[in-house]
Amino acid sequence: MSQMYKVFVNDRPIILTDSLKVNNNYPVYIFKEIVVDEIIHKLQTSKEDGINVFTEALEKDWIRFQDSFKVVKAAGGLVLNELNEFLFIYRGQRWDLPKGGIEKGESIEQTAVREVEEECGIHGLHIERPLLTTYHVFFQNDLQLLKVTDWFLMQTQYKGELQPQLEEGITIVQFVSESQLATITKNTYANILLVLEAYQKND
Repeated sequence: MSQMYKVFVNDRPIILTDSLKVNNNYPVYIFKEIVVDEIIHKLQTSKEDGINVFTEALEKDWIRFQDSFKVVKAAGGLVLNELNEFLFIYRGQRWDLPKGGIEKGESIEQTAVREVEEECGIHGLHIERPLLTTYHVFFQNDLQLLKVTDWFLMQTQYKGELQPQLEEGITIVQFVSESQLATITKNTYANILLVLEAYQKND
């Protein structure tokens, strides 16, 4: 069975895979022939919607791929309440899920719970299971960073008022019903769609 890593650059994926059978129309490059920075630049400046990168040694080349970045580890949660509504935040004109960077001495699970609590003003979270890990490239102070985010499915019985963490640029926190998801997903990030897909596959 083929494996892959999907890394987003401005919502356009670099798909690092060990299979030449691809289910998209993106161009295919060979890992040993590419320069990672050039691939990033190509996605930023061209009309390509994505890029496939083929490798015969996926895990080894995935480590090499990450060496091109400063890696930032984070964690977040897809939170459901008793009505099976999803907890979303609104930040930077787009809907998102709460997440944030790991702090010294924390486990990744502790980070996920703390960040959801801080960004949403919520308590009483219970982790049900891990969902997936997502990857995206961003730039900060002229550094090229790779954010690696571990996502967890969480449950809560919280019925109090939700409080957006304004200092983090969050202006809205709300629970969203499944029927409202279609509207939310029109204005969110590709990685968030992957989190929802991971939940729905195992629901």
